[in-house]
Amino acid sequence: MSAVYALNLFDLAPNDDYKAYSKRSAAAVGKHGGRVVALGKLSGSSPSTGGSPRQVLVLVEWPSAEAFQAFKDDPDHVDLHPLREGGTENYLWWAYDKLEDLRPVVNDRDR
Repeated sequence: MSAVYALNLFDLAPNDDYKAYSKRSAAAVGKHGGRVVALGKLSGSSPSTGGSPRQVLVLVEWPSAEAFQAFKDDPDHVDLHPLREGGTENYLWWAYDKLEDLRPVVNDRDR
């Protein structure tokens, strides 16, 4: 089993749902072995290009795809995920397999 990164990019909705989500999410993520690797807000001083930018970045490392799925399916979080969904807009959530280097990606292009 290989680690998985969950890249979350979003804008905050005009309510307090995400604030309530963020108070509980660290413990919920940790329960399934996840850890927040990076938090960020859109930089006003560094150039950004491509697509529509989002205000917030959250990068979570999971020990496996199964751990990530267990977090999403956990019945203890039935009231937690709606806070994330209601507290954000323009949400992008992508999962990436962890790589030690880019050779697997570059070599796949040669096929």
